[in-house]
Amino acid sequence: MDSKINELYEFGMSLFQNGKYSEAEPIFRDILKINPNYADVLNKLGIITHLKGNTKEASEYFERALELNPKYTEASLNLAIAYNDMGEFKKAQEVFSKAAQIARPTPTSLDPFAAGKLANEHYKIGNIYFDFAMYDDAIEEYSKALKLHPLLADVRTKLGMALRSKGLYEEAIVHFTKAKEINPGYGQAWVQLGLTYYMKGLAGLAFEEWESALKQNPSLKEAKTYIQLLKKKEQ
Repeated sequence: MDSKINELYEFGMSLFQNGKYSEAEPIFRDILKINPNYADVLNKLGIITHLKGNTKEASEYFERALELNPKYTEASLNLAIAYNDMGEFKKAQEVFSKAAQIARPTPTSLDPFAAGKLANEHYKIGNIYFDFAMYDDAIEEYSKALKLHPLLADVRTKLGMALRSKGLYEEAIVHFTKAKEINPGYGQAWVQLGLTYYMKGLAGLAFEEWESALKQNPSLKEAKTYIQLLKKKEQ
């Protein structure tokens, strides 16, 4: 992937992950103009198109994604849903059956979609432990989730928060910073990194992070609150 496509892809994915589908759509279309053989982008466009009610067009995107990557389980499931919505029940069943035959992970690997689902379960369990202040257990669950799916900014941010709760500030900072790199649009990573700096006595760095968070997301209430409190303290 060249630098231009990479830049477009990261921007489009950030928009998509934040639910800004109408903004992500033209970005993904621009990527396909440069490289039409991009299964993940085709799948994302299929999802966006399906949400807009254009089921037939969505199914065509999913079909193209599967032509490029027959083991793309998520695209298979999305295609089956699209077929089902179109009343193509036989086709939907065929897609499910074919996916079951093709996507047979080895004992040492997991299909990406399955890995994502498992990672989400570990994340939810970790959140329960975190809410009960059982930070060691929370850290273990978040770590399991990231082992399955390393590019989850929200999970990495919660791992940082659990580490910080144990006083492990430097380790927490590493994970908050990584979360920012994974998804620059994920405001909580910036907010929590700023809070960690503040707890370490680095008010200047904290202020910078919260200001950056507001630039990314002007409606981020936590960043606004922390900045106001910090300014009052300085006065």
